[in-house]
Amino acid sequence: MLSLKAIGALALVALPGMTWGLGKCERLVATGNPEYPPYLWRDPQSPQHLIGANADLLALIGEQLGVKIDIIYTGPWSRAQDEVRTGRVDMLAGAFLTLPRLEIMDYVHPAFFNTPSVVWVRKGEGFPYSGWEDLRGRTGGILVNNSFGQQFDSFAKTNLDLEQVPSLVQAFQKLLLGRTDYVINERYPGMALAGTQGMVDSLETLEPPISSEGLYLTLSHDSACNDPWLRGQLAKKMTELTAAGLPETLLQRNLERWKTQQLQAADVPPQVQEKSQ
Repeated sequence: MLSLKAIGALALVALPGMTWGLGKCERLVATGNPEYPPYLWRDPQSPQHLIGANADLLALIGEQLGVKIDIIYTGPWSRAQDEVRTGRVDMLAGAFLTLPRLEIMDYVHPAFFNTPSVVWVRKGEGFPYSGWEDLRGRTGGILVNNSFGQQFDSFAKTNLDLEQVPSLVQAFQKLLLGRTDYVINERYPGMALAGTQGMVDSLETLEPPISSEGLYLTLSHDSACNDPWLRGQLAKKMTELTAAGLPETLLQRNLERWKTQQLQAADVPPQVQEKSQ
């Protein structure tokens, strides 16, 4: 009986020009941060799935490799990371590079986005800020298990008072209630979510960003699909697509997609929204 690799190889010879998944898996499952527009968020039409720029990029790579990739919702960001850590889910559709994650995941190079993380404060109630040291002595909020790059993570662990919460909406709510002095989160997802929660006029950011980190696809060490062929093909396709500028195109497209969805949701009467949930 022919192996999957042998069958794939024969098909590739028979039909030149087509891309076939020659690895041992024909389907991969990915997840990620569900509060991360325009990169990732839950699909209003199919809440068990994630959509956004990261999902579009991963789906396109899968299509070109002949591998079906499902991007699913598995819970908050902390739970999503745990699902990949255990191998129950194969991939993270977007993560910063940190030493702890390197122990449980393989990173696909190059990074497909470079995203700045900033300090969010109540509007008109900022404090003198020029860098990390100015966060000392204040209480901040971050998402559970979130990272802002290895250097900042190490500094924060030793020097800062950071409360971890499961969602960005909750972090912003605590900030506006005066229970924290600031929130650290990426700029674009923060702007997107603040807009949908009616918080834009109540929040502002301090400059400069605390970090600007690369966003990568990752493969769980414990995924049954993690093999040299897949890692090599993912890296090859990512190199090609980033060189062509595709991620930025997908980002702009999904910024508009997110805004359109929020406008549509705002036009739906509350009782209709309740029935659809």
